[in-house]
Amino acid sequence: MSHLYDSWDSSYKRPFGAVKMGKVCYFSIRLPKEVTPDFSPCLVLFRTGFKERFINMFPLPDEDDCKVWGCGYIPKYLGVHYYYFAYTVNRQRFYIKKTAGHIGNLNDGDLFQLTVYDEDYETPEFLKGGIMYQIFPDRFARSGKPHEVPEGRVLRDDWGGTPWYKPDENGHVWNNDYFGGDLAGIQEKLPYLKDLGVTCIYLNPIFESHENHRYNTADYRKVDPLLGTNEDFRELCQEAAKYDISVILDGVFSHTGADSVYFNKFGRYDNLGAYQSKDSPYYPWYTFWNYPDEYEAWWGIDTLPNVQENNRDYTNFICGDGGVLDYWLDMGAAGFRLDVADELPDAFLDHLRTRVKKHGAEKIVIGEVWEDASNKEAYGVKRRYLLGAQLDSVMNYPFREAIIRYVKGMSSRDFQFGIMTILENYPKCTVDVLMNFVSTHDIERAINRFGGENCDDKSKDWMAERYLNEQEYQKGKNMLQAAMALMFFLPGVPSIYYGDEAGLQGYKDPFNRRCYPWGHEDQALIAYTKELGRIRREYKVFRDGRLHFLPAQDDVMAFARLHESAGLAVQIYVNRSDQEQTLPFAPWNSQYAPSKIERGSLEHGTVRIAPYDYTVIVCRDTTK
Repeated sequence: MSHLYDSWDSSYKRPFGAVKMGKVCYFSIRLPKEVTPDFSPCLVLFRTGFKERFINMFPLPDEDDCKVWGCGYIPKYLGVHYYYFAYTVNRQRFYIKKTAGHIGNLNDGDLFQLTVYDEDYETPEFLKGGIMYQIFPDRFARSGKPHEVPEGRVLRDDWGGTPWYKPDENGHVWNNDYFGGDLAGIQEKLPYLKDLGVTCIYLNPIFESHENHRYNTADYRKVDPLLGTNEDFRELCQEAAKYDISVILDGVFSHTGADSVYFNKFGRYDNLGAYQSKDSPYYPWYTFWNYPDEYEAWWGIDTLPNVQENNRDYTNFICGDGGVLDYWLDMGAAGFRLDVADELPDAFLDHLRTRVKKHGAEKIVIGEVWEDASNKEAYGVKRRYLLGAQLDSVMNYPFREAIIRYVKGMSSRDFQFGIMTILENYPKCTVDVLMNFVSTHDIERAINRFGGENCDDKSKDWMAERYLNEQEYQKGKNMLQAAMALMFFLPGVPSIYYGDEAGLQGYKDPFNRRCYPWGHEDQALIAYTKELGRIRREYKVFRDGRLHFLPAQDDVMAFARLHESAGLAVQIYVNRSDQEQTLPFAPWNSQYAPSKIERGSLEHGTVRIAPYDYTVIVCRDTTK
């Protein structure tokens, strides 16, 4: 007998993973033949805050060495369900609970999770199989067009210089240095992005804001003057569409800037802001404790006053007819990535999704969530991001951490557990549009994480001018290449943080936001990235094919992406070591045989994978 229960094995549970409300899910357990329960075993299942349900199991035909019991369950309620199995022998109760990520263990372990989502939940098709490219707008490309420089900003002329980071005499970092990247510059680089294989651009905030990160919105309806005009954004979307590239905006809706039309703490704007008068139309958006200088702010940062998202006027301003969402979607945006999604209340997220989807099912909503988004709790509330009424996708930090830790030495078993747990907990339609990455604007670049010292306990002075030496750079680049192969070929959508493909370095914020090194790119790394993109676009399995891990070893991660209906399987082998690795070739299914080698070699039944590289073998069903 193999296991009492295995939630990843279809002979124990089908379908795999999350299920649609109203659709039957089948469970079975296997008990040793010498075990005779007093009564039928039962599936015990519940939702947080609700009583347990006991579902009797029925005997199924015995197998050689075990008795099999099974049942079907049709979920009637949305949400995360938890379950285990129970039976009694001689009046002694036994439980089957989860260990090792998915294996049923007797009496000791955790609860299994069953995510139940709306039967009408679907996610946009345009992103599936695509490649995303994240751009920090001030640092990607400058067109040279003249722009108005608002008061208090410094426009630098040393493209590629170290971003300012030192506080003033009051301990405040103003983030007021700009390098002049703009929307027209991005537009000029569309051919480069197309050649890289990019199908979607995700822009960090572009709305008027008086710090270079632009997460302190000053005017939700206006492009920042240093980036260009609203018409420049419309033109960027129109030109990008000619290259089959869509554009996603960053929506920062949990707080505004203190230096904004709405709060107007510094009197920059002519209108009456909440800080200036309780008669301001924006006053009810904010929470003041001791007016006007003590107010609720994002993580206590007084330049970022929090808004009350469920204030009716604010919700309508963002999500209402003709509101902020309507405006930018009408201008050509393909959707929004939501900053700090766990700080946006459920009701606001419900309104936001409803408004975005009024522009068509193909408009997307992606949330910034750092943990497993299916069972996330925030501020004491179990979140319902992925049940069908809020998000289409999330930033896939769990995959990022699994990829980086594996490339740095984690066991293949633990890597597989990390990946499969997310695939098990998320709806399949969400999995197909997950935003996969190894670097972003909030974390150190992966090449530094791989090649350099750990920076977690280091000061910004330490990080500022620290670059990898030649040996560290080569190490970081090699490991980055292995990580990118995993990122491109696992389920979801790879997201390249601008410059990663060119060898751009940077520790934590703001040094991970340096200028793109035009004229100094690592051309070999760019060519490597293009090849990843070419293979990904070539095969339908990378659009929505399921994942099947193959037997391998710790230094080689082997898996297949499958489309059984099309008789297609692409087998991928990623080598994280500095030595060539070989494995005996075995198709994931005996009906399949190799039809093409896309990269690497397969000779005399042996797969060869170069150091820090990957091998791709395309297999087809010989019976079709």
